[in-house]
Amino acid sequence: MAKNSKWQDEYWLLLLQLYLQKPVGIKPMYSKGMVDLSLELHIAPNMLFNKMCQIANLETPRVERFWELYGNNPKKLKRAVNLLREMWGFNNALEFYDGVETNESFEKDFKPIADSTVLTPMMLTLILDLYFRLTPITMVTETPEVQELAKMMKIKPEEVVEVMEAFQHCDPYLRSISGRFASAKNRKEMMMGDLALACQQVWRRFGNANPEELASYADQLKEYFR
Repeated sequence: MAKNSKWQDEYWLLLLQLYLQKPVGIKPMYSKGMVDLSLELHIAPNMLFNKMCQIANLETPRVERFWELYGNNPKKLKRAVNLLREMWGFNNALEFYDGVETNESFEKDFKPIADSTVLTPMMLTLILDLYFRLTPITMVTETPEVQELAKMMKIKPEEVVEVMEAFQHCDPYLRSISGRFASAKNRKEMMMGDLALACQQVWRRFGNANPEELASYADQLKEYFR
């Protein structure tokens, strides 16, 4: 269960350090640096993105103060961040995160669906976006779009195809066709396993969504791999 959100002043140090990384400026919401910091602080990327916009605009006196102290002194900022993380290391984790909003659904999106794979719900979402752009006959390893997505995510094209095959069993249209030829037992066996269950969850979230909205979200998620 999520705890009450409570932004702490020391978080500005970590966010400012990320902001100052080259190229200096606001980082994409789902860039790897933003996601990694989100996971560390248990605060969703959209919240960190909004805070980073405050840094860019120097919206509050508090932000201005941090900028005056560290904005032009990256070495001083690095020392402060290192000291902060050392202090956190000596504190009890539960005590440190007391009062911090934890968004478990967000965190799960970036964690492997099982110990035996690197696939995450976020990666499945990217594959689902491509799924809606292809036809079943083109959901094969030879398709350039499949190869490009696999290369970007640093997995094999065969893994992308395997996920697409799992999504086919979630697709009501294809399921109605294949259902004529598959027994209830066979259909149940098809949808068992970590990958199948994870694909079902992603399909429930995005399978009936507006394709344009999914495409826009997928474009943002791709920043994680750039």
